[in-house]
Amino acid sequence: MGQLRTVSAEFPRSFSFKIMLSVSNVSMRFGAKILFDEVSTAFTEGKRYGLTGPNGAGKSTFMKLLSGENEPQKGTVVRPRKLGVLSQDQFAFDAHSVIDTVIMGNKRLWAAMQERDAIYSKPEITDEDGMKLGELEGIVGEEDGYTAESDAAILLQGLDIPDDLHTRLMGELQGGQKVRVLLAQALFGHPQALLLDEPTNHLDLDSIHWLQGFLNQYDGVVIVISHDRHFLNSVCTHIADIDYETIITYTGTYDDMVMAKTQVRSQIESQNAQREKKIAQLNEFIARFAAGTRSSQVQSRRKEVERLQVTELARSNIARPYIKFDLKRPSGKHILEIEGLRKSYDDKQVIRDFTASVIRGEKIALMGRNGAGKTTLVNALLATSPTVPEGELRKTSGYDGPFLDGGKVAWGHEAAVGYFAQDHRALIEKGTTVLEWLHQWDPSASNEEIRGLLGQMLFIREEATKSTNVLSGGEAARILFCKLMLQKPNVLVLDEPTNHLDLESINALNIALQKFQGTVFLVTHDHDLIDEVATRIWHFESDHQITDFKGAYEEYQTVHA
Repeated sequence: MGQLRTVSAEFPRSFSFKIMLSVSNVSMRFGAKILFDEVSTAFTEGKRYGLTGPNGAGKSTFMKLLSGENEPQKGTVVRPRKLGVLSQDQFAFDAHSVIDTVIMGNKRLWAAMQERDAIYSKPEITDEDGMKLGELEGIVGEEDGYTAESDAAILLQGLDIPDDLHTRLMGELQGGQKVRVLLAQALFGHPQALLLDEPTNHLDLDSIHWLQGFLNQYDGVVIVISHDRHFLNSVCTHIADIDYETIITYTGTYDDMVMAKTQVRSQIESQNAQREKKIAQLNEFIARFAAGTRSSQVQSRRKEVERLQVTELARSNIARPYIKFDLKRPSGKHILEIEGLRKSYDDKQVIRDFTASVIRGEKIALMGRNGAGKTTLVNALLATSPTVPEGELRKTSGYDGPFLDGGKVAWGHEAAVGYFAQDHRALIEKGTTVLEWLHQWDPSASNEEIRGLLGQMLFIREEATKSTNVLSGGEAARILFCKLMLQKPNVLVLDEPTNHLDLESINALNIALQKFQGTVFLVTHDHDLIDEVATRIWHFESDHQITDFKGAYEEYQTVHA
């Protein structure tokens, strides 16, 4: 990436903002690749910035410079005293209790509490210790340490970490629970600035909505990286977009930024086209009369050509995949019948007596809290599927028991199910190439057809022979979509398909699902995907019942407000 600069609107002189975070002439490079060169920008109090840009643009690197995790190779970063950062290391706090992990988000408070406790544990306290204790108690008071546990508990409850887990060790929690605790840690102690890299990963929709409300009430500066368009639109007052070899700060939401960015580029392209036409006319005159008697007119037109130089447009880094799900053949009208389905794990009931009938073409969003049973229901449906092998289901679920304890699941005539598992990397066999692995799903497809599909999903030609052993999460997800496009099923069962996708890929999936002529079962916490794709909602309630609502998500929200 070439040089980065920051462009932002001028604010009226009478309006005062306090700068909370700033970078000045910051440069960063890896080998010959320049990520940032002489970047200067500031983030101001009370504003919430979305940091956007294509994968590889340098968003996470820039965030690490802001947090102090990495230092710039050149330039300076100014940070506030209290900075909240979402930790990406899920295992760093395994030896600590959940509540202590949250309180550690206020480093000054935690250090004072630890030192105070160490003094109190001494068999005998000296006068010097007594004076130190007075100083430490002052810090604890300043940092609201006497309500720290209750404040931490409120954050954890908002993020759906129940009270009985608060005293447990972090090492005992599941991955998704750990992420929510680390998010509470970043939010704890009212930091002056919050740096959040993918905060909605592993959050259910209720927790995402809670976080949106929290951030919208927060009066410091927020800088967030997210691939959730609805989240960015709901939270951000500004977008700092890394593209065109620059950082441009736009006022407004993510959608406002996309519109403004498109308009600016279209305007420049239109101006360039007009200038190029005018330059061509002038050059034609110059060529005709350069050797004649109209030298003064020729000279003036040469100066005009110099003045009309076309504005140079840097090439955008954004690449948009193209997803299109075709049907090999349509299914029968009645695609699925579920009657009295029940499932428990040991003594814990997850699904109780669920009955439903699904018609061809319905697009059903499975919604509810994490752990409510969405994937359990998906597995119960797939266990009787005519086209998803049981071994594939066992591999992705890691479960060796029965997928349903009672009831019936019956697929209709000509049902052909395509499956995208939450643990989708387990589906891709190791020790082969991308091209070889995809070829097995349609042996009649030529290598060029498969390369064409890979190109649609942004794999360059050489990557067709890439080993499946070294695929990133995002690459594995895009290859799974290639598989589904080769299989051409008439039913799509997608369990958290957006987890490793960027914004452009999620938007492409959204459009593809809207256009798909078959039936969809979709587990996701992406608000826009649910809102724009789903025609029916299965909402998993806390009493193990499933509310079956026939209508779009907006209607469901109105009815269940």
